[in-house]
Amino acid sequence: MSGVAKQAKPKGRTGKKTRGPGWPRVAFRWLVRIAILVVVVVLLVVLAHSRVNPTMGQYRWSESRRLGGIEQDWQPIERIAPALGRSVVAAEDANFCNHWGFDMAAIRAALEDGGRRGGSTLTQQVVKNVYLWHGRTWGRKALEALLTPVVELFWSKRRILEVYLNVAEFDEGVFGAQAAARHYFGVDARDLSDLQAARLAAVLPAPQSWSASQPTNYVKRRTKGIMDGAATIERDGRAACFER
Repeated sequence: MSGVAKQAKPKGRTGKKTRGPGWPRVAFRWLVRIAILVVVVVLLVVLAHSRVNPTMGQYRWSESRRLGGIEQDWQPIERIAPALGRSVVAAEDANFCNHWGFDMAAIRAALEDGGRRGGSTLTQQVVKNVYLWHGRTWGRKALEALLTPVVELFWSKRRILEVYLNVAEFDEGVFGAQAAARHYFGVDARDLSDLQAARLAAVLPAPQSWSASQPTNYVKRRTKGIMDGAATIERDGRAACFER
């Protein structure tokens, strides 16, 4: 046995340098942080718009640049004829009060029809007009699907309809109920008759092609159907979520 004792190595030292996390892990952490920040900002913006009127969306901005200006005069829903709200719901989203942002029956009907008819709810259209851009890309549809439940969560149905009535396009460069009422009939939105309200709702699918003041026979037939539908949803309670 050797008389020379071996010197013990200090505990806790391995002789290797401690490495920090690699760049993939650091990059992933930053991506997660950025994603969380984006989500929080989006939620705060949507929450704010439950009270504060949204600014000009991408489509209205592009139309304003193309046309040299647009017509729009934001009005609270109290200053818009109730007949217009009922007419728009009857024309665009009859189950508006009964769904959470997506009308599955309408979506199935649209798919069965080969996509020739629209299945978008008023909430989806508000999301598109306020936060996104027009077009049929999968990216836009995905963002629309993500944002629609958020809007339904933070906004009342009455608020969703109010925003829709102020951002919907009724003619080329004419956005919102007040501008449309003045443009077509020379009256304020609060003074629209049942017939005028139904005419405005009738042109929504093709506002740059159809006229509410000079309706084609098709628009006249569509107007009659909308008037009947508006009366029906008022009777059966499907207007209760947005009328006081």
